Amino acid sequence: KGEGHVEGEKVENPDTGLYYDEYLRQVIDVLETDKHFREKLQTADIEEIKSGKLSRELDLVSHHVRTRLDELKRQEVARLRMLIKAKMDSVQDSGIDHQALLKQFEHLNHQNPDTFEPKDLDMLIKAVS
Repeated sequence: KGEGHVEGEKVENPDTGLYYDEYLRQVIDVLETDKHFREKLQTADIEEIKSGKLSRELDLVSHHVRTRLDELKRQEVARLRMLIKAKMDSVQDSGIDHQALLKQFEHLNHQNPDTFEPKDLDMLIKAVS
């Protein structure tokens, strides 16, 4: 009926098809709540994003945002562990290399499952692009 986009209205994005699509969307949503980071994201070009320059801005976001990102990462690690366990249960082979399975998940730093760091944002960006 001629209604335009309203400021602050959520735009429904199509599914990316990535197995970590929900995690990606949640990270973006949380990062966009930080005014400084949102401004940097809007002014950054694709090369700044891909090069990891934008990831370094993570150190400047508010404590609340970092705490929420840490929580999201722990949830994603728990989800991935459930997937690995399900895969192990279906194979029933005790010789599975857990580290090799974790390396399949290149969208986060599995060496540090507790906190969301600039490296995590960089890995997420690189995995998506």
